[in-house]
Amino acid sequence: MYKDLSSGVKISITRSITTSFESYLASIGWDEDKFFMEDFVQYWQTYFTENAAWFEKIPHEVLVSTEFHEEVAKKIDDVIGKILSEEPTKKQIDSIEKMQKQLGTNYTYGCKAEAAYVEQLLKDQLNQ
Repeated sequence: MYKDLSSGVKISITRSITTSFESYLASIGWDEDKFFMEDFVQYWQTYFTENAAWFEKIPHEVLVSTEFHEEVAKKIDDVIGKILSEEPTKKQIDSIEKMQKQLGTNYTYGCKAEAAYVEQLLKDQLNQ
């Protein structure tokens, strides 16, 4: 069922997963101990029903099908895996290290998305 969707809808679904996952993690400060998959899925559902145009482009019978839900769950796992495995850029690392020296902090980050969160956090601290 998922594979039968247009490429535009599939891209939009992926983008909504990515955006909501990164936003959810930011809302919990990228704290692994506060992460619960059920909470993220609820966060994503709220996001796509309020913000995503793809939701209205999928027929109701597809949206309620077990097969579609299983395929989307696999897509969520794939997207999360990709986000968490993408290495921070050299530019991010250099920027974070420079700001941490200025602020005397020692934030850690394991992927590009988390580095973006830490970088913004440090910029906010410097602007206070």
